[in-house]
Amino acid sequence: MQTKSNIKQHTLADKILVISCLATVLGLVGCQQESTAEKAEQKIDQAAEKAEQKIDEATEKAEIKIEAAKESLDEKTEAAKEAVKESSDASKGALESAGQKLDQATENAEQKIEGAKESVVEHAQIAAEYIDDSVITSAVKAAISGDSSFKASDIEVTTAQGVVILKGTVDSEHLIERAKSVASSQKNVKSVQTDLLVSTVPAAQ
Repeated sequence: MQTKSNIKQHTLADKILVISCLATVLGLVGCQQESTAEKAEQKIDQAAEKAEQKIDEATEKAEIKIEAAKESLDEKTEAAKEAVKESSDASKGALESAGQKLDQATENAEQKIEGAKESVVEHAQIAAEYIDDSVITSAVKAAISGDSSFKASDIEVTTAQGVVILKGTVDSEHLIERAKSVASSQKNVKSVQTDLLVSTVPAAQ
C-alpha cells in the first residue's frame, strides 16, 4: 500500500510539473500574435498529453511488477510455512533450512519491488525530459514566427535534452545569428546548434 501511495505521489508531482511548464510557456507566448500563440498552445497540450500517457503507462507497468513480486512472495512464504509444518517433528537442521528459504524468498521479493520502484522513477524522468523538450521547441517556434525578420525564412526547430537545433534557410548571415539569439533567450534552453544556410535563391524583383 505504501508503494502505491509513493507511485501516486510521483505521478502527482509529474502532473504538477507539467502544469507548471504549461503555465510558463503560455506566459511566454501570450504576447505573440494570436494565431501563433494558438498553434504553440495546441502543440504544448499535445506534448503534455503524450507525457502524461507515458507516466501513466510507466506507473501501470510498475504496479503490475509490484503485484507480481508480492504474489511471488506470498507463494514462497506459504511454501516455506508448509515446509516448516512438515518438518515440525524433524531435526533442527530441517527447521533452519525452511527458515533460510523464507528469508531468501523475502529478499528476492523485496529486490523485485525495489526494481519496480526504480522503473517508475526512470520512466517519470524520461517523460519529464520529453515534455521539457516539447515545451522548449514550441516556445522557440513561437518566438521565431512572431519575429517579422524571419517572414521569408524556412526554419525547422527541434530540441533534445535542452539543446535546440535550428535547420533550414534564411536570407542573410545576420539572420542566422539573430535566430540563434532568439532561440537562446527562451527559458530552459541549454544551448543552440545552427544548421541554417543562407538562401541562394534571388529575391523576386
